[in-house]
Amino acid sequence: MNKQILLDNLDKLHTTEMGITRIKKNLKINEDVVLYCKNKILDNNCNIYKEGKNWYCSIDNIVITVNSYSYTIITAHKKIL
Repeated sequence: MNKQILLDNLDKLHTTEMGITRIKKNLKINEDVVLYCKNKILDNNCNIYKEGKNWYCSIDNIVITVNSYSYTIITAHKKIL
């Protein structure tokens, strides 16, 4: 799938209150979750691919999952190495 579709729609990126709580806990961050994820996705080293209804963005041992229809950040977590 063409990752440019996700990149062209980053202005639609959002999450829920539960998503904010979950992502902050998973990544151990205390900052704007949407901005944090957007910056990771925009990084040239980010590997973006689509499986089913979700986009997966992998960078810095983090995987961000975004719904491809609503552009909702479902979750983000650290990869287990």
